[in-house]
Amino acid sequence: MGARGHGFLYERCVQPCLVELLGSTLFVFIGCLSVIEHRPDTGPLQPALAHGLTLGLIIATLGNISGGHFNPAVSLAAALIGGLDLMMLLPYWASQLCGGLIGAALAKAVSPEERFWNASGAAFVTVQEPGQLTGAVVTEVMLTALLALAVCMGAINESTQGPLAPFSIGYSVTVGILAGSAVSGACMNPARAFGPAVVANRWDFHWVYWLGPLLGSLLVGALTRLRAEAEMSPETPACVPEVQTEQPQLGP
Repeated sequence: MGARGHGFLYERCVQPCLVELLGSTLFVFIGCLSVIEHRPDTGPLQPALAHGLTLGLIIATLGNISGGHFNPAVSLAAALIGGLDLMMLLPYWASQLCGGLIGAALAKAVSPEERFWNASGAAFVTVQEPGQLTGAVVTEVMLTALLALAVCMGAINESTQGPLAPFSIGYSVTVGILAGSAVSGACMNPARAFGPAVVANRWDFHWVYWLGPLLGSLLVGALTRLRAEAEMSPETPACVPEVQTEQPQLGP
């Protein structure tokens, strides 16, 4: 393989994974810090703004290199609609999970030990008993669906994408945390759940933060793909039938 082949491999495979690793590290680090240093009198506003603004900023600056996923659920939705090569899905997931682990470890390293453990290491501990599982899973599905919809329709789909997509995606995370933090913790990102779970060793109901986001991304990915195929199909019937009108005859 020549220098050109090595350059192609680096640009298409290695560089995007490094960017996903970096972006996931930054996102989880800042997100965990916002939870560890959270002031109770602000409610969910502090972590909501920290997560949403950070994600929008990172996507705006790094998105042109890797697509700006920083989330296994988003990568799954992107792969389903053709926004990510299926061969890159597992490398993206590995990069994002490693980034989540590094970010959570850095947050622990810079935080006072007492605050860190008082916040459970920023791990998701909202679900405490089996009776909360149904509401938590449904909430994660719906919130992740909103996030995946912002990504698929705002950043990937050529007919609907726009320049404000990074901030729309960030806003969807902010809205999700404001709405669902009391029900499920509003994770929407398995990498965000995985890193703190490892660092703080908190695994109770951890599967909720994989099942819910992945189901939400599957739902949006499938619906977006069906919509795209329907638009491309020449046999798609028109919604409004044509009205046949007779042309007036001129002359005898």
